[in-house]
Amino acid sequence: MKICMIGLGKMGGNMATRLCRGGVSVVGYDRSPDVLNTLAQEAGVISSSSPAQAIAQLSVPRIVWLMLPSGAVTESQIAELIPLLQPGDIIVDGGNSNYHDSQRRGALLAKEGIGFMDAGTSGGIWGLKNGYCMMVGATPEVATTVAPLLRILAAAPDRGWAHVGPVGAGHFVKMVHNGIEYGMMQALAEGLTLLEGKQEFALDLAKITALWQEGSVVRSWLLDLTAEALQADTALADIA
Repeated sequence: MKICMIGLGKMGGNMATRLCRGGVSVVGYDRSPDVLNTLAQEAGVISSSSPAQAIAQLSVPRIVWLMLPSGAVTESQIAELIPLLQPGDIIVDGGNSNYHDSQRRGALLAKEGIGFMDAGTSGGIWGLKNGYCMMVGATPEVATTVAPLLRILAAAPDRGWAHVGPVGAGHFVKMVHNGIEYGMMQALAEGLTLLEGKQEFALDLAKITALWQEGSVVRSWLLDLTAEALQADTALADIA
């Protein structure tokens, strides 16, 4: 299987690497030649000088996966891609786009016969090793075509990804996911602030967060990351 991936920053680059390790041939494009060269040397990504050159290397039906900032950048890139594609091709937006934008883009592309998938992606820089959580919205036909890639990117072929609904549903679910994440992070920050403020007890935050990792109802990956950070630096001096 051979696809094009546009946007090879920390997330996109790691995803391209994971796909290459899974046997997918990835033709990549990024505005930074240094990023492209590094991925070509270290991961086997096929570098291209433009989206057009990348797409020209694919066989139909072509899959173009975007890992770009939401908003104008993604909008502009999709507009550039439309005349380069043909009916049956697919664009996957793996960024954090507004789900209303995804619905609109999906409808626009459908008029051209181009498939669209909004793929809410969670996992951060750890996804390369651990796999990603993929929340995807698409037609059943598009979901079936892209599924082999999702099986490689996810934590396991049979879990860590789901076709949650039609176009727009993936980014809607990711939006709610992010809201929950931010709420959990805020709760951790407020709780640790309360602990730190009770100076008469001289509480050890690294010790307490490590304790909470074992059997506590508040244990979570976010708590694991917090405990790890506190073990390295109890003052979190390097975190703005």
